[in-house]
Amino acid sequence: MPGTNLTRDEAQQRARLLSVDSYEIDLDLGGAQEGGTFASVTTVVFDSAEDGADTFIDLVAPAVREVVLNGAALDAGEVFEDSRIALRGLRQGRNELRVVADCAYTNTGEGLHRFVDPVDQQAYLYTQFEVADSRRVFAVFEQPDLKATFRFTVRAPEGWTVISNSPTPEADGEGVHRFEATPRISSYITALIAGPYHGVHSTYEKDGRTVPLAIYCRPSLAEFLDADAIFDVTRQGFDWFQEKFDHAYPFAKYDQLFVPEFNAGAMENAGAVTIRDQYVFRSKVTDAAYERRAETILHELAHMWFGDLVTMEWWNDLWLNESFATYTSVACQAAAPGSRWPHSWTTFANSEKTWAYRQDQLPSTHPIMAEIRDLDDVLVNFDGITYAKGASVLKQLVAYVGEDEFFSGVQAYFKAHAFGNTRLADLLGALERTSGRDLKAWSKAWLETAGINVLRPEIETDASGAVTSFAVRQEAPALPEGAKGEPVLRPHRIAVGLYDFDGDGALVRTDRVELDVDGERTEVPFPAGRARPAVILLNDDDLSYAKVRLDEESLRVVTEHLADFTESLPRALCWASAWDMTRDGELATRDYLKLVLSGVGKESDIGVVQSLHRQAKLALDQYAAPSWREAGLSQWTEATLAHLRAAEPGSDHQLAWARAFAATARTPQQLRLLRALLDGTETIGGLAVDTELRWAFVQRLAATGDFDEDEIDTEYQRDRTAAGERHAAAARSARPTAEAKAEAWESVVEGDKLPNAVQEAVIAGFVQTDQRELLTPYTEKYFAAVADVWDTRSHEMAQQVAIGLYPALQVSQETLDATDAWLEGAGPNAALRRLMTESRSGIARALNARRADESAAQA
Repeated sequence: MPGTNLTRDEAQQRARLLSVDSYEIDLDLGGAQEGGTFASVTTVVFDSAEDGADTFIDLVAPAVREVVLNGAALDAGEVFEDSRIALRGLRQGRNELRVVADCAYTNTGEGLHRFVDPVDQQAYLYTQFEVADSRRVFAVFEQPDLKATFRFTVRAPEGWTVISNSPTPEADGEGVHRFEATPRISSYITALIAGPYHGVHSTYEKDGRTVPLAIYCRPSLAEFLDADAIFDVTRQGFDWFQEKFDHAYPFAKYDQLFVPEFNAGAMENAGAVTIRDQYVFRSKVTDAAYERRAETILHELAHMWFGDLVTMEWWNDLWLNESFATYTSVACQAAAPGSRWPHSWTTFANSEKTWAYRQDQLPSTHPIMAEIRDLDDVLVNFDGITYAKGASVLKQLVAYVGEDEFFSGVQAYFKAHAFGNTRLADLLGALERTSGRDLKAWSKAWLETAGINVLRPEIETDASGAVTSFAVRQEAPALPEGAKGEPVLRPHRIAVGLYDFDGDGALVRTDRVELDVDGERTEVPFPAGRARPAVILLNDDDLSYAKVRLDEESLRVVTEHLADFTESLPRALCWASAWDMTRDGELATRDYLKLVLSGVGKESDIGVVQSLHRQAKLALDQYAAPSWREAGLSQWTEATLAHLRAAEPGSDHQLAWARAFAATARTPQQLRLLRALLDGTETIGGLAVDTELRWAFVQRLAATGDFDEDEIDTEYQRDRTAAGERHAAAARSARPTAEAKAEAWESVVEGDKLPNAVQEAVIAGFVQTDQRELLTPYTEKYFAAVADVWDTRSHEMAQQVAIGLYPALQVSQETLDATDAWLEGAGPNAALRRLMTESRSGIARALNARRADESAAQA
C-alpha cells in the first residue's frame, strides 16, 4: 500500500523534530474468541522541537474512530490514509495525541496474531512487531530511535493469562489488566501475549537480586514442555552474560512464551520473549535440535542487553543486533560452566557459516553494514549476512583485539548507552579504547564491502618431503553478476593446523600457527627442513570468514580419511569446504556423494550428520547430471537404509538415518517398508515410530502416490492438533496428481485464507523433487501471479509464495530466460526483485554444477 513504507530520510526528519515521552495503550480483547477486530485506544505524549510543524504517526487499522490532538478533534477520514495519521500544526514543546481505532487480528504472524487450537477450540494471541508491526495494534511513531515508556491496559476474557513487558498484574473484577509502565524502549520490542496459556514459574537469583522466570505454552503442549531443561539453559545464560557484560539484567522479569504459527525462530521482546512452539518437542528429536533450541534461547537472552537495553538508531545496524546475539549465544554455549554443547563452534561452522557463504555468493550480496533505505529493504535483510557472516566477523574481531579487550569494550558501551540508541561507531569507539587498535580500516574492509575471500595454501617440498616454502594465497573472486561493489582483499586473523596420523591411524593436530594474513600472499613461519604433515588446514579453529581450499596432497588425504580427525571442528571445516566446492562446480556431485558415503558413517557429531543428509540430497536433486541423478539417488537411498539398520538402537543417529531414508525412499520394496513401519508389521530395533516420524513416512508415501487422501485423513484423525493439520496439508499437496497440485495452488495463490503456518506447509508439500514434469505448467502460472500476490498480501505471506513457489526444480536456460523476461517486464520493487534474482541465481548455480558433474562422468 502507498505510504506504508517508511524511509530512512522520513525517520531522520521525524527524529530531529520529535522526542517521545510515553504511550498509554488500552486494548479490548474481550471478543478475541470470535476474532475480527479489537478496540485500540492510544494516548501518546511527545515533544516537538518546532512550533507549527507537521509530521505523522503510524497506524494500520480497518477503521479510525477518533483523533484528538492537543484537545482538538480532527477529522479521521481526512487525516488517516494508508498507514499514517497526519499531524499538522504541532506546538513547540509538549503535545498530546489520542487515537481510537478498530485494529484487526491477523493469521499471518504479523501484528496481533490469533490462533484457535483445534484441541481445545480456544483462541491464543501473541504479538510480533519487528520490523514495523506494532502499528497494527496501536498508533505509534514506528522507528527504533523514538524510544518511550509504554503502559498497557488490557481487557481480556475471564480466566485468560495476559503477559506483556512489565510483570502481569491481577485482573480487576471486569477482567482488566493494568500493567506498570516499561522502561524507555523501542516500540518493536513491546509485546502482548494473551490466552488460556499454561505456565511454569521459577526464579533466577544472583547477588541478592531475584528475577522472576516463567515459561508458557498452550495446554495441549504442556505434557511435552521440558521446563527444567529450558530454565537450566536460561540460568546459564544469565550467569555468563551478566559476567561478560558487567551489567545486571535490565528488566523486571523474564518470560519465555512458546507460541503457535510463529514466523521466525524467536523474538526478543523485552522481558517477554516469544519462541516458535515447534521447540516444544512432541516426539523424539536428536541432540542437534536441543542444541539449536538452546542457541535460540541464549540468542534472545543476549538481546535483552544488545538490542533492547541499547538499540540501533536505524535498521542499517540490524546486523549488529543479530550478529552480536548470534556470536555471544554460541560463545556462551561453548564456554558456560555445565553447558551440554562445548562443541558449539563446530555447529556454527557447519550451519551458520554455510548459510553465510551461500548468501554471500548471491547477486543480492551486500556489505554487513547494509544500505537500508526503507522498511522494504530491511524486511528482506534478515539473511545469512546479517546473522551468520556478521557473527563470523565478530568472532574474527574478538581474535583480532583479544577476548578480554572485546568484552571490556562491550561493558563500557552498555554503561554509556543504557536505554539509548547507537550507531556502529559507538561500539567500535569503545573497542578501540579498550584494545588500543585502530579499527577504522578493519571496519571498512569487513563491514562496508561485500563478497567473500578464498584462502589457498601454497606449499613446496624437496625430494625428501621437507617443506621448503609455505604461504597463504588470498583471492577476491569477482562478485556475482548484478551485485554492487568491487572485490577486495581483507586482513584475516587465522590459525593454520598441521595434522598427522597417530599410532592408531587417527588424524591429530601436531602443531598450530596463528598469524595475520593480508594482501595476496602471506608467508607462514614454518621450521626449515620439517617434513610436511598429512593435512594442512587453513583457518583451523574457524577464526576468520573465508572460503578455504586444501592443497592437492591434503585433499587426497582428507578424501580418504576425513572421518579420522579426532576433533569435530576440523572435520566440520573440511566437510564445509567440500560442500562449497560442490556448489561451485569444483567437485562433481558424484564425487561429493562418494566422499559423504565414505565418511558419514564414522561422523560422531549428529548436527554434522544431519547437515550431510540435507546437502547430499540437495546435491543429487539439483546439482547431479540428469542422466546420472536416478542412479545417484538410488545409491544414496540404499546407503540410508543400510545405516538405519546398522545404527545403535534408539540412538540419535538411528533417528537421523530414519528421516533421511524417509525423505528419499523410492523403490516398491522401500515404500513397502515405510508402510510396514507405519502399521507395525515390521520394526527396526530401538526405532520408535512416534508422531513426527509417522508424518515423515506419510508425507513420502503421499508424494509417491502410495497414500491417498482418505489415508491422510485417517492419519490426521490420530493427530488432530495444529501440527497434525500442517502435516496433513503438506501430505495432501504432495500427492503426484494434477488435481492435488491444482487444489494446492488455488488455496495459496488464488485464495488468501490460509494461516501463515498452513500456507507454508502447503507450499512445502507442493514442491516435490520427483515431480518436475507434473510441476512444469506452474512455471508460467507463477510468473503470471507473483506480482499481484506481492502487491496484495502482507509481507510474510507474499514472501512465502515468492520464494517457495519459484520454479527452482526447473533447472534450465528456459527458466533463466523466463525470470529475466519477468524482471524486465514486471518492474518489481527492490524487495521482490532481490528475492527473484536470488532464486534465479540458484538455477544458474545448479546448471554450472550439473555441467561439472557431466564432465566428471566423461573424464
